Amino acid sequence: MRAPRCARTPDGHHEEEEQAMSTLGIIGSGNIGTAVARLAVAADIDVVIANSRGPRSLAGLVEELGPRATAATVQEAARAGEATVLSIPLTAYGSLPEGLLSGRTVLDTGNYYPFRDGRIAELDSEEMTTTALAQRLLPGALLVKAFNNIMAHHIPQLARPAGAADRSALPIAGEDPGAKARVAALIDRLGFDTVDAGTPAESWRFEPESGAYTRIYLADPDVPVEQMMQAPAAPVPAEELRAALKGSRRVKVAERTF
Repeated sequence: MRAPRCARTPDGHHEEEEQAMSTLGIIGSGNIGTAVARLAVAADIDVVIANSRGPRSLAGLVEELGPRATAATVQEAARAGEATVLSIPLTAYGSLPEGLLSGRTVLDTGNYYPFRDGRIAELDSEEMTTTALAQRLLPGALLVKAFNNIMAHHIPQLARPAGAADRSALPIAGEDPGAKARVAALIDRLGFDTVDAGTPAESWRFEPESGAYTRIYLADPDVPVEQMMQAPAAPVPAEELRAALKGSRRVKVAERTF
């Protein structure tokens, strides 16, 4: 596995130099993490994947993904390659070892689901967005919100080569321009255009229940909730996504029941 070259940022953190991505770390082997892993190996990117149950639990997935995939510990996946995909429940962020992702470009796929995460006062009060809370829980990480507004089974359905007429776009949000540029380049390689939705404070525009969350990618946006996990996708070009982000209205998070 090739180690990334690092440079020191103005605030003292080490950060990857601009280079073509060869290895991607993935923490979380659920639906989103696995979908991203499949696109990465298809794009000739090595993946180092970890979960809370340990490398042995990933033997079947790694065999399916092929020779570009390696099962690892969370610590190993966190430092592998040029970026890390974090795809674990929001309540697990705080249990990661302190400083584990400091200085890393991190694709934060998380959302706040009270049925799973319990009630979180700062989010229910709209004091901060989920992304802003994630940044507080992971100090020093160069967080970019990505892949949180699309259902896992739609990721492979909608991935297309660059320049394809029916290519879809995904929103991203973050504070660090360099990290956003690296994430956009990675997502382009995985098969999607990107739309910069702004800072973590603006990431509510594509959080759950917003106008740019999941249903926008459904072939039939009126599909009943109980059928969404099997419903087919339809392309969402960048201009359509921009319009959805612009027209999105902030939801009352305290009223969320799922």
